[in-house]
Amino acid sequence: MSEDLIRMEHIDKFYGRVQALDDVNFNVTRQEIVGLLGDNGAGKSTLIKVLSGAVRATSGDIIVHGKRVDIRSTTDAIALGIETIYQDSALVTQLSIARNLFLGREPLKGPRFLNRMDAKLMEQVTGELLRKVGIGKSIPASTPISSLSGGERQAVAIARAMHFDSDLIILDEPTNNLGVAETQGVLRFVRNARDSGHSCILIAHNIHHVFQVVDRIAVMRHGRIVADDIDPKHTTVAEVEAVITGEFADSTH
Repeated sequence: MSEDLIRMEHIDKFYGRVQALDDVNFNVTRQEIVGLLGDNGAGKSTLIKVLSGAVRATSGDIIVHGKRVDIRSTTDAIALGIETIYQDSALVTQLSIARNLFLGREPLKGPRFLNRMDAKLMEQVTGELLRKVGIGKSIPASTPISSLSGGERQAVAIARAMHFDSDLIILDEPTNNLGVAETQGVLRFVRNARDSGHSCILIAHNIHHVFQVVDRIAVMRHGRIVADDIDPKHTTVAEVEAVITGEFADSTH
């Protein structure tokens, strides 16, 4: 049995009297891609925000590498190896690819107190990373993010997470507003991340995209996990849709 990388136990989240998460138990093992599905308002985004440090759970525990942790901020999550890539990629469009890849974690050269960025190293690493995530054409590291396509921006965000050795990469709707070729590129990057030793949580409305890359599917409904062991190899899209809508009361196997 694979070892859990992340485990969330009995997670509750209240916004006033509204309960967004209700006794959620969720786990991701090493080098596993988990698809997290559910209708709008099912609780997916709230669960991810708790795990990524954007919001704090009202109660419950988060265990990372077998140790109970207190994730109070996104900085805490990143320090624990949890990187979240949102739909808009959270990139600074006016800065270059290289600057975005190292934003806040720039390598320095010379005496540290001079705070001089090692631009040459940043460009070299950027080129290697872009090739690693499948961008075959030669894009200069100095290219501003604003001139990249949607798929290329997602690739940069994924490359950043992979480079800084994130154990878990969370992708929130990464294929929204992308063309067919770019979507396939992003899905390929997800597979590459797993093959490079990372785990991923993929949130997407398009179940067909999820089926192409995930090892396991978990479904949320009304703030609860209603299925967490759906095997895409032995389940149809229609069956998963039935679990999402509540047509099937329990998990399919």
